[in-house]
Amino acid sequence: MLSRSSFTSLVVGVFAVYVAHTCWVMYGIVYTRPCAAAAAAGAAGGCVWPYLARRPKLQLSVYTTTRSSIGAESNIDLVLNVEDFDIESKFERTVNVSVPKKTRNNGTLYAYVFLHHAGILPWHDGKQVHVVSPLTTYMVPKPEEINLLTGESTTQQIEAEKQTNALDEPVSHWRSRLTLNVMVEDFVFDGSSLPADVHRYMKMVQLGKTVHYLPILFIDQLSNRVKDLMVINRSTTELPLTVSYDKISLGKLRFWIHMQDAVYSLQQFGFSEKDADEVKGIFVDTNLYFLALTFFVAAFHLLFDFLAFKNDISFWKKKRSMTGMSTKAVLWRCFSTVVIFLFLLDEQTSVLVLIPAGIGALIELWKVKKALKMTIKWQGLIPKFQFGTYNDSEKKTEEYDAQAMKYLSYLLYPLCIGGAVYSLLNVKYKSWYSWLINSFVNGVYAFGFLFMLPQLFVNYKMKSVAHLPWKAFTYKAFNTFIDDIFAFIITMPTSHRLACFRDDVVFLVYLYQRWLYPVDKNRVNEYGECYEEKTKKKAHRE
Repeated sequence: MLSRSSFTSLVVGVFAVYVAHTCWVMYGIVYTRPCAAAAAAGAAGGCVWPYLARRPKLQLSVYTTTRSSIGAESNIDLVLNVEDFDIESKFERTVNVSVPKKTRNNGTLYAYVFLHHAGILPWHDGKQVHVVSPLTTYMVPKPEEINLLTGESTTQQIEAEKQTNALDEPVSHWRSRLTLNVMVEDFVFDGSSLPADVHRYMKMVQLGKTVHYLPILFIDQLSNRVKDLMVINRSTTELPLTVSYDKISLGKLRFWIHMQDAVYSLQQFGFSEKDADEVKGIFVDTNLYFLALTFFVAAFHLLFDFLAFKNDISFWKKKRSMTGMSTKAVLWRCFSTVVIFLFLLDEQTSVLVLIPAGIGALIELWKVKKALKMTIKWQGLIPKFQFGTYNDSEKKTEEYDAQAMKYLSYLLYPLCIGGAVYSLLNVKYKSWYSWLINSFVNGVYAFGFLFMLPQLFVNYKMKSVAHLPWKAFTYKAFNTFIDDIFAFIITMPTSHRLACFRDDVVFLVYLYQRWLYPVDKNRVNEYGECYEEKTKKKAHRE
């Protein structure tokens, strides 16, 4: 059997190998060996040259059609035509697109983007390149929110949809943005080792004795965000479409292709459009350098999460005494964690946030069982709960705990009730259940840190912190500060974001108490054991 220190070292070692491997893979994505390196090895004849190096005069055309493939110019509409297209110049234009009847009846509309020689129709140009992207997607409309007392609605959009669609059925939504890129580097590829990710976007032509690749046109699907989607009503005849263009480097293009493939894979594994959108936001709304930093931060967050989980479970599994531990704080953490999980579930938050919250709720329920010394015996299908007894030191801790909660209730309960009444009068919700969960969670987020005060009060009365799980606390402290960074990256409710910063203050107070009350070897530790007693036992055995 591996010791705990050996197991931790093994986990850290595996983590270091994982980070090193990921860095090597990322380097392989961003860096592409040019043909000049292959030429030095005697493979000069296998180079693939950029057609853009000839500086052709190009034109950009965007068409729409309900067909997924076209062979002629019939049944298509031209929505944007950019003559004298300059691949180096960034632009953004908004056009109105006619919505066919088929699309209004939950059909699909496609955008065909052509890059071709100026003055020639795309289907008459043998050196044209084109890409296809759907301008519609299917999603379940967001339920409308109403004032629960007056029944007043905030939007009319869902009201129109009620005539034709049930709220639990997916309907066509309009993608209001179309982001285009062209790889502008005059990069010479080695024909014998073309990157597979870029190869599928390349179109080759033979010009004399050399092979050229035509301009690489790319549609940035990561920029299609849920927040930009619009429900398509049957009465809608025109919708706005913002077409934006920017040049892109080869390294970023390859990285973006891999990220799009990763998001697509998530959807194939059952992630919804909204869940995939949270991942998109990490890449689109974040600077690439900051994104690289985020990767390392996320990797360390995962490591600390695992170590905190391991030490927390180990602490509670071996714990035999609740001396010095606030039972009220344990109960509150359990209640608040379950409420937060239900709130995130009601808000349809990303599974990136939802899954860890659900696991945390289960762990807190198990802690309550340990703290209350609860055993469950089944009499047929009926569970019977039995609770253990407390010793004198545990009863003293309970007195301090009850005293702290008494003072705290004078402040906490009026604030929570007042906040719930205010939100009922002024804020609109989907249902009474939504209001109830939001009221609970607002109390948890706004004043939840007050329920951590009983443990601080118990520490103060006992003048000791030896009973706390400091290893787990240390890892959780690191993760708390890491959460501060994630609060600006991952989409989450504002109240959940503010709660991340609230925890920083609590950990700082715990650290102050750790410094204020040095370890006393005569006191019991977190497992209900005393250091000097253990020494005496060892001496007696000898």
